Amino acid sequence: MNENKGTSDTQAAQILKILAEICEDDSVMTDRKVDLFKENLLDSLSVTELLVELDDQLGIYISPAEIEREQIRTPELLLQFVEARSKR
Repeated sequence: MNENKGTSDTQAAQILKILAEICEDDSVMTDRKVDLFKENLLDSLSVTELLVELDDQLGIYISPAEIEREQIRTPELLLQFVEARSKR
């Protein structure tokens, strides 16, 4: 088994857990295509909270100025965005 894949799976689980806590909705952990903004699960304030938690809990710093809503519209897009950022 590839150890990096395990780490990536663990990181994805941590990101989804953080997202679920901020959204106050566990469905984001299983429905990775839900539109977080359309369903009112995220707004600009909660996005900032999400970015703070990603930095605090995972050490992944993302400035609010570096992110567009479309890049994190769904849990799947959020995971892809954070994965790309964490490889920098």
